[in-house]
Amino acid sequence: MKTFKLHLIRHGITAGNLQGLYIGSGTDLPLCDEGRAQLADLKERFAYPQVDTVFSSPLLRAVETANILFPGAAHQFTVHDLREAGFGKFEGRPVKELVHDEDFKKWITPGSGYLPEGAEPTEQFHARCADSLMKLFEYMIRMDVTEAACVTHGGVIMSMLSQRAVPTRRPEQWMADPGCGYTVQTDVQLWMRDKLVEAIDIVPFGYADTLQGQAEAEENEAYE
Repeated sequence: MKTFKLHLIRHGITAGNLQGLYIGSGTDLPLCDEGRAQLADLKERFAYPQVDTVFSSPLLRAVETANILFPGAAHQFTVHDLREAGFGKFEGRPVKELVHDEDFKKWITPGSGYLPEGAEPTEQFHARCADSLMKLFEYMIRMDVTEAACVTHGGVIMSMLSQRAVPTRRPEQWMADPGCGYTVQTDVQLWMRDKLVEAIDIVPFGYADTLQGQAEAEENEAYE
């Protein structure tokens, strides 16, 4: 049976990332110089898939990442629902300060029901992410696009895969480094019957070996 493959990639580094700010869809930052340099380094050291179709979040940091990683893509689409969650009154504040804010603690506690002013409801965000992943594959199946890339945000990727991917993992286990992510695939039967995708690789290709090497080095240090 024909499979359809999608590469989910987190955008590159922004000044907000470097400053430790809590940045969602309410802040439209471009990549910073360090972010562009990091993507160039990843492209030089590792291999990104060659695709003609690229979806991206409409936010600048994702669009710019998509243009850097896939400059030759013939079909590029910005998809509104691929944007990061909106953080309302917490938007743009230093995370090191927010962790001491009682309202923020309620906001990140599952099931608390607390919604900060101006923020996107958590359940709505997760429903949007799961639905978006299925719609991307629906487009690919309908248009017979067997391989594509999607440049979006770390929170979006974690939400998508914790809900719709096998193997089953918690959201934090689907964290992705800037410019990196996961390759998932499905077929018509799996998509229609179970609304699931299978995680099969880490992108860029070869990056996983680096992660494994770092983990082994840290483990060796722990025993020295």
